[in-house]
Amino acid sequence: MMFRGHAAAASNDLPFPLPGTSFDTSPSFTVGEQTALAALMEAYEVKRAIGDKTMHDALTRLTDPIDQVLDWIQTSLAGKSAAKRMMIAEMKRLDRPYWGWSPSDCIDVACADVPAFRARHGLHGGYRQQMLALLCVLCGFHRLTEVGRFHRYHLAIKVLGRRTVDDATNRVYAELARIGHKGHSKYGIAQVLHTALLIRRDPQIETIDIGTLRKIADAGPKLLWRSAALLSRVLAGMGLLSEVIDHHAVGQKARAKNPDQYRAADAIAPAWVDWCKRWRATAIGSEPTREKIYFGVLKFARWITSLHPSIHGPADLTREVLIEYVAAVDRMRVGEWSNPTGNSARTLGKPLTASSKAATLKMLRRFLADLQDWEWIPKRYEPGRVLAVPRPIASLIGPAPRVVADDVWAKIVWAGMNLGEEDLRPRRIGPDRDPIAPYYPVELVRAICHLWLFAGLRSDEIHRLTVGSVRWQHDDEAAGDVCLLDVPVGKTSIAFTKPVDALVGRTIEAWEARRFDHPAMLDSKTGNMVDFLFVHRGRRVAKAFINQTIIPLVCNKAGVPRVDARGPITSHRARSTIATQLYNAKEPLTLFELKDWLGHADVRSTQHYAALSPTKLATAFRRAGYFERNLRTISVLVDADAVRSGAAASGEPWRYFDLGHGFCSYDFFDQCPHRMACAKCNFYLPKQSAQAQALEAKSNLSRMLQDIPLLEEERAAVEDGLDAMTKLVKSLHDTATPDGRTPEEIASVGTRAAISRSES
Repeated sequence: MMFRGHAAAASNDLPFPLPGTSFDTSPSFTVGEQTALAALMEAYEVKRAIGDKTMHDALTRLTDPIDQVLDWIQTSLAGKSAAKRMMIAEMKRLDRPYWGWSPSDCIDVACADVPAFRARHGLHGGYRQQMLALLCVLCGFHRLTEVGRFHRYHLAIKVLGRRTVDDATNRVYAELARIGHKGHSKYGIAQVLHTALLIRRDPQIETIDIGTLRKIADAGPKLLWRSAALLSRVLAGMGLLSEVIDHHAVGQKARAKNPDQYRAADAIAPAWVDWCKRWRATAIGSEPTREKIYFGVLKFARWITSLHPSIHGPADLTREVLIEYVAAVDRMRVGEWSNPTGNSARTLGKPLTASSKAATLKMLRRFLADLQDWEWIPKRYEPGRVLAVPRPIASLIGPAPRVVADDVWAKIVWAGMNLGEEDLRPRRIGPDRDPIAPYYPVELVRAICHLWLFAGLRSDEIHRLTVGSVRWQHDDEAAGDVCLLDVPVGKTSIAFTKPVDALVGRTIEAWEARRFDHPAMLDSKTGNMVDFLFVHRGRRVAKAFINQTIIPLVCNKAGVPRVDARGPITSHRARSTIATQLYNAKEPLTLFELKDWLGHADVRSTQHYAALSPTKLATAFRRAGYFERNLRTISVLVDADAVRSGAAASGEPWRYFDLGHGFCSYDFFDQCPHRMACAKCNFYLPKQSAQAQALEAKSNLSRMLQDIPLLEEERAAVEDGLDAMTKLVKSLHDTATPDGRTPEEIASVGTRAAISRSES
């Protein structure tokens, strides 16, 4: 199949034979060649024809190869004349035959772009294609990534032959279709393929190596570096490459080349920048961790360069300067001493949170501790002590899981469970083009969504799941409700297996049935080649896919905002929400069970995810009976007749506290020390007495309830029973009652009355 749109391009079906023994490739002019070349150039300048045949014959060694190449690629007469004139002019200018041109000479001749070509040669830019073909065939030029834009397919079929180039292109297109790519991916990958074939000077794709593709990716614009990464995955799938290009890493490298886009080392003394780079090249740990510490130390270096320019490196630091920096961090705001500040635009200028302050100090502690351990600087202070997080800051850091509210989470779960193909937005690749199908199949999107909603995994763990990670237990009674999920090595734990809802297992298996086979890829955390689960069209799904695609998708479907009172809804907040719901369930997981389910190495980490829900806390609070424990409710009878007649004003009893066995008419009963153990003073009215029975028979009697706070001894009497009550009575033995007598005096009067009745 011919590369679409270029059927009229002039070329030969086969590649031009490489220059060999048939040509005299001496890199120097003979005397006759120099004379003839000078005369020929003089004639060109005055536009005069040269009729001397001997002069043309003197240049045959140089002009015949040019004619053969131009004839082979089927160049027009005008094109042949222009190309030959350019080559002769450049040989005169460089003072050597093209056989001796260096790659730099070829770049100068071909020019960096079409405008420069016109300015140098005074010819139309269309002749640049013939010039590049001559340079590739006769000069062995291969630095095509340095000559700007050109028609790569046109040049490839001129140099390597149309049939062979089309065969190679069709093989790559067939592999693209096999792994699920559509037609819109072909243009960019064809550009890279044809460039790689030209660089290798061979039409066979088997000769393309990873170094060639990296060279194209590093030099090219976004289309080329992304397509180079895709071509590496295609060739790896065909078994022609053993490694692939990470398009994310190449993109970061390309962005770093733009000095106007990222200037993290600006306003920092060069010596400090060198120390930071040296540490990053030596430190042990994952690349993201090293990068984070590197930029954190650059912030400190910018601060030290501005306020203490006399300190030229870590070896000059003193305890006093570091203490000053701790105070500066305590007052620091977002974006201060940072460059650039685009990543924190939403919170720019706001005070740092306590956890951010602690992280800033931790990064500098690690940097200085490593330098001391490696004996790069003397040990004049202890970084762990000098840069310790101050207690006022540390006291603000604690477990505070950002749980999504139950009603909002229920709507999100419903939206995720009912996610369909109609919810995926079609893409447009041009203003006048019809929309095309979404890039990712709905089975992949649904599998990632259900893992986020039900599995409680980190986004990196979801990103690194492998094919076959779901296992079923057919001999278990609950086999239909749950399945087992193999979780890869994570942030704080080794690989482990956790139970998840069977729905997760079914959606993963549905994606595995739809998924195309792909070659194994490198797991950067373990260093192993693994078959990642979420790979489509030869490329892994991005780690940010959940935050940037899944969450907006389900929030829109559920009709809930993406930001709540605790901040944006992120991939990690689902982990906190699931952990909290499992901890507050009717039959909850214990904290240690939850630790194992989340994959934590320390139960203290689990405390940052699990929190008692307000509903469960309120139920537990009610069961504790705090108010019931500290209050005693007593019934009060109010004699309305005594109040209306004025008898109450003259001192007659009008309010009676019901003690069960009698009534107390003392108005300040709640202040009586004997209220829990009535001594039966003159204010006491037994229920068996005629007065008490007459009181209860009154028609205008109101019954009320009054809460009376209990003292510690009284509460113990209520809770602990007879022994505590006896102890309370003994403690009140010499305490006066409302009528002025002590319990002992009341008891002695009762004893004497009983003796007199017995004697009579």
